[in-house]
Amino acid sequence: MNTSDPKRGPTIRYEPDENPPAGIVLGCGVQLVVLGLASIVLIPTIVIRAAGGSDAYLSWAVFCAVAVSGVSTALQAARLGRVGAGYVLTMGPAGAFIGVSVGALSEGGPALLATLVVASSLVPIVISWRLALFRRLLTPTIVGTVNMLVPATVLPVVFGRLTEVPPGAAALSAPLAAVATIAVISGISLKGGATLRLWAPLVGVVAGSVVAGLLGLYDPDRVAGAPWIGLPPGAWPGVELDPGPAFAALLPAFVFVAVIGAIQTITGAVAIQRVSWRRPRAVDYRAV
Repeated sequence: MNTSDPKRGPTIRYEPDENPPAGIVLGCGVQLVVLGLASIVLIPTIVIRAAGGSDAYLSWAVFCAVAVSGVSTALQAARLGRVGAGYVLTMGPAGAFIGVSVGALSEGGPALLATLVVASSLVPIVISWRLALFRRLLTPTIVGTVNMLVPATVLPVVFGRLTEVPPGAAALSAPLAAVATIAVISGISLKGGATLRLWAPLVGVVAGSVVAGLLGLYDPDRVAGAPWIGLPPGAWPGVELDPGPAFAALLPAFVFVAVIGAIQTITGAVAIQRVSWRRPRAVDYRAV
């Protein structure tokens, strides 16, 4: 946990092996959840809506994304044996998977997507076993370039959604909501303080949602009728035991994106170690 000293800069109040008071732990935990929940919900929603998936599948996918992200984040912090970093490293869906996941759903449905996810999940496992080799291959220049190009895979999906509006809503409603979201996030990121910038994505989503509501892009009856507590109506779609040509065509793209996701996780695991201790120490790559 960091605090800021105007004269000395950021300081560490609590290191990973120390026990802060329960109130501070709860407050920081709530902030972590609020900051991370928006992207965890948003990414599967974009994928399934763009591919024309059903509401039942969307509810099930969002539920599973939140549950798996929560369990994975807890496991990272707890570090059971060799599994987990031992730091608060938030886990969640990667934006790099949006484009390829939309293609998988469009080509073969949820079962094909599940099969490709399971197959590509072997990539980070292999990288973790041979991390020393990949550290030499994945230089900061390569990693930085790949991370900058990731949003390019999402743009076609995003722009395609800007023309989809409910009946009765103006054609420019979706673009206006998008512009409001981008403007708020950009303004806070450029002009806000260090703490406020952390909240920029969430504040932008709220602002864009308010504009969307005013322009008639929401159905309030569905929101009012939704249950607060319950399980999703969907079910596990299974995997394709005989995937076919669509699996072979999409697998290289999923493998490439899985490498990108592994790079991002490695980068985050290294960065969280560097900012978690009062005195600089060598990176523990066994934890990474």
